[in-house]
Order: sequence, then structure tokens, then C-alpha cells
Amino acid sequence: MPKEKLEPEAQKKKDKKHKKLDNKFYEKELAKLHIELVKLQEWIKHKHLKVVVIFEGRDAAGKGGTINRITECLNPRVCRIVALGTPSDREKTQWYFQRYVAHLPAAGEMVLFDRSWYNRAVVERVMGFCSYEEYKEFLRSCPQFECMLIRSGIILIKYWFSVSDKEQEKRFQARIDDPTKRWKLSDIDLKSREKWMEYSKAKDDMFASTDIPECPWYVVEADNKKRARLNCISHLLSMIDYEDLTPKPFKLPPRQKVPESHRPPIETQNFVPRVY
Repeated sequence: MPKEKLEPEAQKKKDKKHKKLDNKFYEKELAKLHIELVKLQEWIKHKHLKVVVIFEGRDAAGKGGTINRITECLNPRVCRIVALGTPSDREKTQWYFQRYVAHLPAAGEMVLFDRSWYNRAVVERVMGFCSYEEYKEFLRSCPQFECMLIRSGIILIKYWFSVSDKEQEKRFQARIDDPTKRWKLSDIDLKSREKWMEYSKAKDDMFASTDIPECPWYVVEADNKKRARLNCISHLLSMIDYEDLTPKPFKLPPRQKVPESHRPPIETQNFVPRVY
């Protein structure tokens, strides 16, 4: 059966989606976005905003890489990452959202959740880590919980990173081949390969219940990592109206001169060996 021919415009979009970005162009655009992220950071501090950004998606979809690109130029006291591990026995007895609430931002802060309370709707649901009743209760209460956060003054933004099975397989293999990246693959990640369709169904059901007007999901096409990063950061910047409050350039004051005789002998200090 012959492949369906795409219209010229659709074919262009498809080609652009899969075409690799030139490294120089990527670095240049990322540098521009970093400047804007610093402006956003200063605005959040100045206006005492409370911002929560959720990053969800399949394993190896590129969430962590995007989060790292956002935070690498920002003050960790203003913008912090929350990546919670498996809940403790005590946390399992708490109200489900309780351990996430403890990490919500105060005024003048932005928190990036590398996976969030949506674990229950996808991972826990597919892997059988919660009961069906707990799962259904989550779908009922999550929109109400998020509306409560928004009414309290929190700006809540949700991203789903979408990756194809072919690209995920490629990234999994790259992690296996690279000793510095094998830690990124857990037993759950490997089992998720066997449950591709279950994950897809869980994601669709989650969207049906939690993609609400007050707090919609934004899907990031992530087969191309560099495009995904630029597109996500650009969209994040568009979600908050901010002004440029970047401190103006200033001159360094003259350094105080201290006579060497007032310093302890250099031999009294322990230095790191010069291996390189």
C-alpha cells in the first residue's frame, strides 16, 4: 500500500520538526532566552510572585535537560528544582498531595517539579502502585486541588513532553552505552517499555480529567531535544508578563591592599594536588 502523500505545507512542517538544529543557532537562541529568564527571575522577586512549573512525560522525553537549561543561569534561591523520590512509609499514609504541598513556593520563588503529583495518574496507575479507588479519587480531586492553588495566587503551568517510541528507544540505548548516564535508567523505566500502550491510555485519561481551562496542559514535541528546549522556554516566558529589572552595569570599587606581612605563611595551608 503506497504511503499517503502529504500536502506541501504539511510536509514542510514535518521536515522542520525532524531536522536537526545547527549548534551555533541553538546556542545563540538559548543565550537570548537565558537573558529573558534572568529578567523573569528579577520580576518574580520584585512582584513576590509564586510560580509552579510541572514537567511530565515519558521516560527519556527530555524533561530533565530542559529543566537544567532553565536553571543554569538562575539564582537557586529564587528558582529551585523539586524531584521527589519514592514516598516513605509515613508519607504513604498522608493525604496524597501533602508531600508536594511542602515544596510549593513562597512569595518571590519559582519551583520546577521534575515529575509531580501526576505520578499517581500515570506511573502509579500503570505499574499498579495505587488502588483503582485511589486513582479515581486523584482524577476527581486534582482539578479542585489545582484550582485551590491558583486561587491562592500561585501561577501554575503544566508541560507534557511527548516523545515517539522510536526516539525513546534510541535514548534508552544511548544511556545504556554511556556509563555516566546509566543511573538515569531505573527498573521502572525498563518495565515502562513493555507497557507503552498502557502509558498512552493513562496519559489520555489524565488529560481528559485534568486539562482544564483554569490550568491547561501544554504538549512539547520532544523528539528533537534542542527544539523542545527552546520551544518550552520560549513558551514559559510568554506565560508571565514581566518587565526588565536587570541590575544596571556598575564599576567595581578599588580593592583594599593588604601587606603580605599581615598574611599567614602560605606553607600553613593545604592545597589540592596538581594532578592536571
